[in-house]
Amino acid sequence: MIRTYYLDNNTLRPDAADLVAAIWIDICSPGEKEQAEIEDTLGLDIPTQPEMEEIEISSRLYTYENAAFMTAILPANSDGGNPDMGPVTFILTKTHVITVRYHEPRVFSTFAPRALTTRQEIKGPLDLLVALLEAVIDRQADILERAARNIDLQSREIFMPAVKGKPRDYQVILEKIGQMGVLGSNIRDSLLTMERLTSFLGQILLKHDVDADLRERGKTLGSDVKSLADHANFLSDKITFLLDATLGMITIEQNGIIKIFSVAAVIFLPPTLIASMYGMNFTHMPELHWDYGYPYAIGLMALFAVLPYLFAKYKKWL
Repeated sequence: MIRTYYLDNNTLRPDAADLVAAIWIDICSPGEKEQAEIEDTLGLDIPTQPEMEEIEISSRLYTYENAAFMTAILPANSDGGNPDMGPVTFILTKTHVITVRYHEPRVFSTFAPRALTTRQEIKGPLDLLVALLEAVIDRQADILERAARNIDLQSREIFMPAVKGKPRDYQVILEKIGQMGVLGSNIRDSLLTMERLTSFLGQILLKHDVDADLRERGKTLGSDVKSLADHANFLSDKITFLLDATLGMITIEQNGIIKIFSVAAVIFLPPTLIASMYGMNFTHMPELHWDYGYPYAIGLMALFAVLPYLFAKYKKWL
């Protein structure tokens, strides 16, 4: 699928007349025909999905035939806590910005309508690319803010005193913490690729004759990404703390259960011993011939059951 946008009085509008007239060409999961059409029309070699997934920096950030190719890993469908991570390639030429992707990050569907509604001024491809990357970073900041709120809510749930008769479901808590950890890890990986991309873009801006405002925006992109990376690392530490705290809570609860069984075994050990003694089939056992032998044995077992229980309560083991 190909979406095209053109400039009308420095305002971004959808559905350009053709590929040449467009300033932004957004390509999502292109077929062979679409890719061949773009390559023939613009004279570019559009990277394939395996090429975009290359991990080497030289494969993600390079210039070729007067075009700059920049690839970053961006999240999609991140609201559910299990984001779909995939590479997005930004291609910058003198006349176009081309984005190639195989998934649906939200920013690519919301950027153009927002730019049109706010009448955001876009003067050319470089200005468009910087504005698009600003929107990408804003989106990642929103994801981190939502993750931070979820972590705070989970912290309150874990450390809030337990309601009597309503035990915590630690399996659900661990699943939530695991989802937050996966999201945080994916966002950190994405920010790492964005940090490299913005550094590469900064070098491009220095080579081009751009105004001071655009160059400053390019620098701000890099500093924003670093700030988000620091925040993501902070959230990762909080998630690790929550995981350790939850495992500690589970251990404490298990120890409490084991303690109850241990004390119960101690309480019933003396009565068991007494019952075992009087259960032996020996001929000469004086108590067997007493009229009150049975109540005596029952009373003795009850006494030696109550005494360990009272001792355990006194020691606050129960």
